[in-house]
Amino acid sequence: MIDSGFETRSVRMELLLLVTFQAPAADVERIMEAVVAITPLRMGKYDANAYQSAQGIERYRPLEGAAAGAETELRRRPGTVEVSFEIADDQALAARVVEAIFQAHSYQEPVIRIQPLLASRSKGLDDRANPNRWWNTTGDWKKAGEGRPDKAPRPESVAAE
Repeated sequence: MIDSGFETRSVRMELLLLVTFQAPAADVERIMEAVVAITPLRMGKYDANAYQSAQGIERYRPLEGAAAGAETELRRRPGTVEVSFEIADDQALAARVVEAIFQAHSYQEPVIRIQPLLASRSKGLDDRANPNRWWNTTGDWKKAGEGRPDKAPRPESVAAE
């Protein structure tokens, strides 16, 4: 059982809660807006941190009492994703987040899971010279020829789409 965190020279491992939910891709923005209204999902100098999987296929069969009515055939719904994010190890906060997900979700029985975990948090040390950092490499996170963190371009925003 995880009961405490630890530190390395560069990282603090903190006891947090991992919240995961499954939803149609079209529901994710609405659900995440409800979550971020409760907690900023902050990670160091970033907020609104979450991970969304590629789309998959959800399988289920409605039973007696389901809003769709009982069915004999298994349903397969494409376009379902899994989203996960970390929150403080606080039961009252977790309850508010779960309720927000439930209210913003389109399903009668949303899949919501919470697990304790140790998650990394940078200590914010000066690592501008680290050759592995994105600002010191090539790739889609920066413009060619730029390599200083204070001059590094920002990744394109989802809101800019």
